[in-house]
Amino acid sequence: MHSLATILDQLPWSLILIACLTLGLAPFVPEPHLWEKLKMLASGTLVKPIDIFDLVMHAAPFLLAGLKLAVAALTAR
Repeated sequence: MHSLATILDQLPWSLILIACLTLGLAPFVPEPHLWEKLKMLASGTLVKPIDIFDLVMHAAPFLLAGLKLAVAALTAR
């Protein structure tokens, strides 16, 4: 069984960055869904399951990038 650090280490940065720029920021007009959903979360109107799923889906690439950075920083010690 692979550890999370091993799996994250095997993911190339290029794939994560492409996911952040496409899935993470889609659609680009009028504003990215991620930004819209974060504003809804801040205002307390993020209550529909489809909106919560949308937030998780569009935030996933950025969360993955954050995890990869954190694991890299911890293993570099």
